Amino acid sequence: MHKYKIGLFGFGCVGQGLYEALEKNDRVNAEIVKIGVKTPGKERPLPAELFAYDPGEILENDDIDLVVELIDDADKAFSIVKEALKRKKPVVSANKKMVAENLAELIALQKRYETPLLYEGAVCGSIPVIKTLEDYYALEQVKEIKGIFNGSTNYILTKVIEENKSYDEALHAAQVNGFAETDPTLDVEGYDPKYKLGIVLQHTFGIYVHPNDIFNQGIQNITKSDIAFARERGLKIKLLAKATRQGNNISAFVAPHFVSKESPLYHVENEYNAVLVDGDFAAEQLLLGKGAGKLPTGLAVLSDVVSITRGYHYRPSELHNDLSFEPSTEEVYVSFESNETLDFNAFKHITEKYVGKKTGYVIGQIDIPALKNLLDENNANVIFTSGAKAETEIHKLAYSYEIG
Repeated sequence: MHKYKIGLFGFGCVGQGLYEALEKNDRVNAEIVKIGVKTPGKERPLPAELFAYDPGEILENDDIDLVVELIDDADKAFSIVKEALKRKKPVVSANKKMVAENLAELIALQKRYETPLLYEGAVCGSIPVIKTLEDYYALEQVKEIKGIFNGSTNYILTKVIEENKSYDEALHAAQVNGFAETDPTLDVEGYDPKYKLGIVLQHTFGIYVHPNDIFNQGIQNITKSDIAFARERGLKIKLLAKATRQGNNISAFVAPHFVSKESPLYHVENEYNAVLVDGDFAAEQLLLGKGAGKLPTGLAVLSDVVSITRGYHYRPSELHNDLSFEPSTEEVYVSFESNETLDFNAFKHITEKYVGKKTGYVIGQIDIPALKNLLDENNANVIFTSGAKAETEIHKLAYSYEIG
């Protein structure tokens, strides 16, 4: 039986996780024969002859018949993946930014060269989201898909809300444990889950939306007042990615949400991810697993490697011309400092408004583009109040108060 020879690009956290997973599993019909890295002379735990510093040593090597791309440079990664597909070398990637920004072209390249690209590791770590959408939900009419797509921010929120840690303490703990990067911007400001959501849109609804067109708000502006507001109402704050279909319109965004005890997402803590799929046939189903760390993501990459050796490929559908991506109107809680001149006219409807000596908040319905402008122009934070099914009618529980 043919044994696949892997050319691996990148030997960071996930690359090492893949190498460890392969070494510990003798049932995988593949081996890593060359590892592409960018820094010569760096001390590494493997023999020097295993490493290459020129991408051509892997891409132009006829003995290498499977490329695994795990670098952190999205542009360079795209160049590597394109060249590999043109040479008809199957590719596995975990680079969500690269995939999300170039998915339409990547689908076209796969079709043109009849060569597969798999990227399960790019979305939610160890959870098989894409394969589940591709196979189990192939004939389902999905109404909504949402969830916790970023383990780093969920870990931070758990420490802040459940253990009363400061934001800086929680972020440091996430970095020490390998759940967050040294520069955490992509995680805490909601870009990482936005890239993942863009990929999920293609495999759920058959439409491509560039990440730049998807609204994202992270957790970096959540205040003690926001946390107290949630805690006194028996709610938690979770950073959710969400996509909903209403008729022929698809809306999608990433933002903090108030989540009640009735939601399965309420109980998902630390570095765990969760994906809640709501369809006409199967109703709500929850996928749960670790979304951060080298071994969970390494397992997802290894699973894709095994799938390649067994002839598996995605079946990306043609773009659905009958579906359109439209910003939605949502009910939100916006908190702000009292000296801010917040434009309340941006809201289509206001349920409650409170302005104290230092802080204030407003709860109401607003269009996503208007919300973006409001946040860009003010020192404010937003938390969405519900999902497709109202988690809690915030305005019935809310009352005016102020923290410190």
